[in-house]
Formats: sequence, structure tokens, C-alpha cells
Amino acid sequence: MNKVFAILVFIGVPLSIIGSLLHWSSTLMFIIYCVSIIALASFMGRSTESLSIIAGPRIGGLLNATFGNAVELIIAIFALKEGLIGVVLASLTGSVLGNLLLVAGLSFFIGGIKFKRQSFNIHDARHNAGLLIFAVIVAFVIPEIFSMSMNEEKTMIFSIGISIILMALYLAALFFKLVTHRGVYNNGDEDRKERVEEVPEWSKGKSILVLALATLAVAYISENLVHTFEEVGETFGWSELFIGVIIVAIVGNAAEHASAIIMAAKNKMDIAVEIAVGSTLQVAMFVAPILVLISLFFPVSMPLVFTVPELITMVSAVFLMVVISNDGESNWFEGGTLLAAYFIIGIGFYLL
Repeated sequence: MNKVFAILVFIGVPLSIIGSLLHWSSTLMFIIYCVSIIALASFMGRSTESLSIIAGPRIGGLLNATFGNAVELIIAIFALKEGLIGVVLASLTGSVLGNLLLVAGLSFFIGGIKFKRQSFNIHDARHNAGLLIFAVIVAFVIPEIFSMSMNEEKTMIFSIGISIILMALYLAALFFKLVTHRGVYNNGDEDRKERVEEVPEWSKGKSILVLALATLAVAYISENLVHTFEEVGETFGWSELFIGVIIVAIVGNAAEHASAIIMAAKNKMDIAVEIAVGSTLQVAMFVAPILVLISLFFPVSMPLVFTVPELITMVSAVFLMVVISNDGESNWFEGGTLLAAYFIIGIGFYLL
């Protein structure tokens, strides 16, 4: 799979540059940009993983938290620059739905076909359940309700306050898992053996170089990708909401999604669940708040206020994931249930 991504990068990046200079059709460029970003994201993931192993679990956890959603963050920043607030909020919604329903669903389903019953750390599942309920239901729903009685200025001030609180709690959660309670809820000797056996794919220097180059390439392509949204939407009949919720979210997280499914197939469900749920928490508690703060530097600021369909679907996804994962076990039928929910929601957003 890594060879495929390497070929796509060496073909896709030059085509992205040539196509943008020669003004090829937006639809063709949209496809080239999306494929290139997915391939580049895999290189960012591999370099971050190597650096995580070299730096150790504490700094490694922080690196994964920082770069886990880097591609999506870069795309969102350029969308904010163009004033596409709806697309950005929709892409955040899509990430939450994609991680909790599509990624977790595929992981449970594919892993469950190979293994009748799979288990993961129940303590992590319950800890993450509380954070999910706080991040999505408390921090996303409350602004929507309170903003009904506020003007734009007060809504923005409220959003800034919530964003700062979310980021502070997210950093506290990292400190809790990586420092004060590191190893307290581990599965024991098996976890320690797996960590000892880990060998980085690339050296420190190569990892940093690849990460830097991939990030620059993603930034360049993302800026051009954003400019294709309007024409592509008109061509395929996609709404701004559908592009954000489904297309941008899948492109921004494709490489990470693949990793979770591969881990599930190898019966490493702790890693698969951590990717799905951990990425959701990154989006809700770090990416979304930082985008609110970054938007203050652009002509149009982005309040942390989602549409009613976005909120209801995110809340439903959280409750479904919490109920299914709270026992620390999974099977193919539970995966199928999560996937069914994702497809129902996807059809709904397409028809809006």
C-alpha cells in the first residue's frame, strides 16, 4: 500500500502544479487534488509515527495529537480564508461522523468478520465516552441554544470562550493520559512488549524532512482544492453542506481511516478504537476551537454554531458509539450498525 501512495505522490503533485498553471477543468483538478492529498497524508502519518517511536510515548502522543488532523486543518484554514464558513463547519461535522460511524464501523465490521469477538481497553472507552459527551453535546449544542438569544458579536465572544475552554481541557486530557496516569490503565505486559518491539520506519532526520515537505505540498494543493468547490458542486449537484460533511472529511482523514481498519484486521483493536475516537476528540476539542481563533484574522469570523441537522447527527453518532463501545468489546454486527447510521446520515445530507 505504501508503494501505491508513493506512486500517487510522484504523479499527483506534479500534475497538481501543472494543472493549476494551465487551468485544467475544475472537476479534473478536484480529483487530482483529492488523490494527491490522500497520498501525502499517508507520508505525514508514517513520518509522525516514526518520530513518535523515536521520541517516546509522551512526546509521541503529543506529535500524533498535533499532526493527526493536520491535513484537514490546512484545508479548513484555506476555506476560512475564502469565507467558506459553511464548508468548514460541515467538514468538522463530517470528521466527527466519519470517525465515529464510518471508521469505527468498518474497523468493527472487518475485524469482526475475521475474529468473532474483539476486545479493547474498557477504561479508555469509558474515559473517552465522557470526553465525547462533553466535547460534542455540551460544547457544541449549548452555543446553538444560547446563540438564539444573542447578536453576532456576543455569539462570537461566547464561541471564543468555549474554544479556549475546550483547548485547555484537551491539553489536560493529554497530560492525564501521558503523564499523571500513564500506564495506570494499560493492559499489562503485552502492551509493554509491543512497545519494546517497535522500530521506526525512518530516521529522525528523514522523518522531519518528509513531514515538512509533505505539509508544504498539502498546503499548496489544499489552497487550490478550495477554489474548485463551487464549480464541482454545481457540476455534480452537491450542496456546500454535502461537500464539507462527506467529501472534505473523507479526503482529510483517508490515510488515518485506512490505518484504523488495518489495525482492526490485525486484531489490534485498542489502536483502531484510539484512532477513531481519539481523532474525533482532536477535531472537537482542538481543531474546531483553533479554527474559531484563526478565523478572527480573516474578514469573516467563524462562530462555533452548527446547523440543526449537523448537531443532531453528531449527537446521535456520539450516543450510538458510547453505547456500543462502553463494554470494551466489538463484533461485525455492531460495526454494521454504525455503518448503517453513517449511510442514512450521508443520504440525508446529499438530499438537503
